[in-house]
Amino acid sequence: MEKIEVEICMGTTCFIMGGESMQELASILQRKYPDKVDTKGIVCHGLCNTDCQYSKAPYVKVAGDVISEATVDKVLSAVNKKLGEEA
Repeated sequence: MEKIEVEICMGTTCFIMGGESMQELASILQRKYPDKVDTKGIVCHGLCNTDCQYSKAPYVKVAGDVISEATVDKVLSAVNKKLGEEA
C-alpha cells in the first residue's frame, strides 16, 4: 500500500488561526502510523488567497483532500478513513 501524504500548512495565517496545534500532529502520525503515513510541513498551500472555496485556516491536506479549520482530531479522523480504520 502506498503511504498517505499529510501536508500541514505552516504559513503565517494558518499558524495564527490555530495551526500551532498541528505541530503535535506530525509526531502523533509518525508514532501511530510509521509505515502508512508521511507528513510534511508546507510553507503555504495558497488556499487563503482563493475566493473562499475552502472555509478558513488552518489547512491540512490528507492524500490531496483539503481539510479546512483543521484540528488534530479532524485530521486523524480523515487519515483513519483513508486507511479504512475506525477513528
